[in-house]
Amino acid sequence: MPELPEVEVVRAGLERHVTGATITLVEVLHDRPVRRHPGGASGFAAALTGRRIEGARRRGKYLWLPLDNGDAILGHLGMSGQLLVQPVDAPPERHLRVRLALAGTEHGRELRFVDQRMFGGLSVSVGGADLPPEIAHIARDPLDPEFDDAAFVARLRKRSSAVKRLLLDQTLVSGVGNIYADEALWRTGLHGERPGDRLTRAQALALLGHARHVMNEALAQGGTSFDALYVNVNGESGYFDRSLHAYGREDEPCDRCGTAIRRVRFMNRSSYFCPRCQPVPRRRRSTS
Repeated sequence: MPELPEVEVVRAGLERHVTGATITLVEVLHDRPVRRHPGGASGFAAALTGRRIEGARRRGKYLWLPLDNGDAILGHLGMSGQLLVQPVDAPPERHLRVRLALAGTEHGRELRFVDQRMFGGLSVSVGGADLPPEIAHIARDPLDPEFDDAAFVARLRKRSSAVKRLLLDQTLVSGVGNIYADEALWRTGLHGERPGDRLTRAQALALLGHARHVMNEALAQGGTSFDALYVNVNGESGYFDRSLHAYGREDEPCDRCGTAIRRVRFMNRSSYFCPRCQPVPRRRRSTS
């Protein structure tokens, strides 16, 4: 699933290529990607035709394109979604679901939503140009200039849940997914099952710093890609997977101590950690 750096790469590409463009035609080739729009495919097309795109913004893993009437196109890439800017004469992608013809772009372009597994989608957020109300509950992410480090650390240290679960809680901090959580925990030397309320303030700050650092590194390299599903608006895959220390490296030697990286099941996914650098936390003593 695309994580924050991948989505930010897409956002930056959209801002560069579609800002100022007017949507002249909307074609919905499959209804499922617009299932969250109350008016269905026809209502989605009617709400967007003739509107001008004012920019591209992001909150966590959600993208939105503010429109000239105060509404916004709200999008989520799901597991395999792609937003591609293509020449109008480019052959249709195999899993093309929605296409928006754009006027005012160089040589005429289309914004295409491609999604093999169709867990992602697009909708029109009424009045959502500044912040779509549908995602107002989602916390800011560590790369947001207005992210409050002190408030995050305080909330993290009050929770008894496992720290990896807390990193994935989008109401606490957004944009940190499975890959970057494992990488941040490895860099901090913390096991994902360590309860939040058993972290020192210094450990919590270090974890946040490593999460921010690893995502900035991935952003600089175009994101993380393990297959052909994640691409940016130009169809180029990210390659940060070459720099990962924990995720996806089961049985490979830890880059820090040489111990074999282990994989365990976690929330229907996998967690990767070094059993020596990230020791399993001791259980709490029961009280009578």
